[in-house]
Amino acid sequence: MRYLARVATATTMLGIGALHAMWGRGSTFPFANRDELNDSVIGRDATPSAGACYVVAGLLTVAGALVAGLPSPRSRVRRLGVCTVSITLAARAVLGFSGRTELVSPGSVSPRFRRMDKRYFSPLCAALAVGAATSLRG
Repeated sequence: MRYLARVATATTMLGIGALHAMWGRGSTFPFANRDELNDSVIGRDATPSAGACYVVAGLLTVAGALVAGLPSPRSRVRRLGVCTVSITLAARAVLGFSGRTELVSPGSVSPRFRRMDKRYFSPLCAALAVGAATSLRG
């Protein structure tokens, strides 16, 4: 069961990282246009730079690799990295559930973003935090 949680968590992080890389290249998938993407995911009219999207994509890729067991399942670096990932995602979930995401993403206040955040993004962050933490066992 822990193996499945680890694989699902790592795969999800890698997939979300790939999505951010696509956004960095100008894609609006799975949204119809840039305005819809910004309102749903960013919570404001501003579009993050390609560089910012690539940084998030890179961080999610590293997080997914750590959760997957790289560089070595028993490595201290991996354990510290996975703990950091889990705590960061848990904090993001708490902020989202409490409607305070703008504390870490200033301006993320559109009504659509807040709905998406409470319904999808925060539960996803919470699940990924638990999945990451679970990957440390065994």
